[in-house]
Amino acid sequence: MFVLPEITTGPERHLLEATMDRNRRAVIDTVRGLSETDARARLVTSLTTPIGLVKHAAMAERRWFQLFLLGLPETECDGPTTPGDPSFVVADGETVADVIADFERASARSREIAAGFDLDDTWTHDVLGEVNLRFVYLLLAEDFARHAGHGDILREQLTGR
Repeated sequence: MFVLPEITTGPERHLLEATMDRNRRAVIDTVRGLSETDARARLVTSLTTPIGLVKHAAMAERRWFQLFLLGLPETECDGPTTPGDPSFVVADGETVADVIADFERASARSREIAAGFDLDDTWTHDVLGEVNLRFVYLLLAEDFARHAGHGDILREQLTGR
């Protein structure tokens, strides 16, 4: 579901953070209000489901902000950091509310971590090379927007609207 931007002017960092939050909200909106059964419906051959998209987004938050920016070992991150197919797997006992709450917690922690860095602070990524916080914001904003679009299509298939 398209969410109009609320913040359209201001300093670069403020706009980047507002865009991140808008796209986080869009990811959540793709699953909010779905039944537990519909949220787990596999309508494509991959492991992508509405609830799985939110689970995957929480992993991305932890992977980039806790593991990469802070340099925490995986065992000290507050949830899974493994990318790929495992990041879309939702346990039988996890509810839509649980997965949304986990993503919201991961997002809040990311905001706290990012607040300690400048946009131009850099880290060395093992594949991408030198990256800065600005890049991380842009990469995740793009990733979340793409996944929200996937979720919109799945939701449309499930609800007919």
